[in-house]
Amino acid sequence: MKYYFLTLFPGVFHAYFGESMMKRAVDSGVLSFEVIDIREFSENKHRRVDDYPYGGGAGMVMAPGPIARALKSIPNWQSYPVIYLTPGGKPFEQADGAAFAKAEGLIFICGHYEGIDQRVIDAYVTHEVSTGDYVLTGGELPALTMADCIARNLPGFLGNAESLSEESFERGLLEYPQYTRPPVFEEMSVPEVLLSGNHKAIEDWRRAQALAKTRAVRPDLYDAFALETNQ
Repeated sequence: MKYYFLTLFPGVFHAYFGESMMKRAVDSGVLSFEVIDIREFSENKHRRVDDYPYGGGAGMVMAPGPIARALKSIPNWQSYPVIYLTPGGKPFEQADGAAFAKAEGLIFICGHYEGIDQRVIDAYVTHEVSTGDYVLTGGELPALTMADCIARNLPGFLGNAESLSEESFERGLLEYPQYTRPPVFEEMSVPEVLLSGNHKAIEDWRRAQALAKTRAVRPDLYDAFALETNQ
C-alpha cells in the first residue's frame, strides 16, 4: 500500500510516519507514503494557491490548477481512489478502512480555507469523506486518521491479527474494558472473572460488558446490533 498526501503542510505527515507503528510499517515495507506540496504546483510567483470565491462570501477557496497539477504528478494516479477530506463527505467507518486497505494506493487531498474548487471534486475526486461532524482548519488530521485506520487492516501491520477482530465496531459493538497488572490499583481490583482462567466465562463477561457499554454510550449502534441479531 502506498499513500499519497496532497497538502500545504508536508511536515505534519513526516512527523507522524516517523513514530510508533506507522514508522515500523514503513521500515518493514508494509506501507509507504509520499507527501506532495501543493504550493510547488502554483504558477504564481508568491506560490499562492487560493483565491476569492465567486459569488462573494467569507474566506478563500483553494484554486483548481495547483491541486490538479499536483494530482497528475503521481504516476498512474487514475488507478487509485482519490479521497477528499471534507465535513460534507460520507462518514468514515471501520468497514471503510477495511475496504480501502484492498487498494494498491490511495490519494488524499487535504483542503484548507473554505475548501477546494468544486471542479476538482467533479473531475478527479472519487470519494468525499468526513471523519466526524465537526470542522477543522485543514484536512491533514482527518487524512492521518483514515491512513492509520486503513493501515491496521493491512497484512503484517498488526503483530497479532486477532487484535483487529476484537476492536470496537468490528462486531457492531464497542470494545469491552481491558485490564493488566497489577491486580489491585488504588484499591480498584481487576474483575475476578478475568483471573479465573475460565475462558467461556471470560468470553461471556466480555460480551456482556460490550453490550452494556454500547447501549450506554452509542445507543444507535446498540439498536442496529439488536435489530440485526434479534436481541
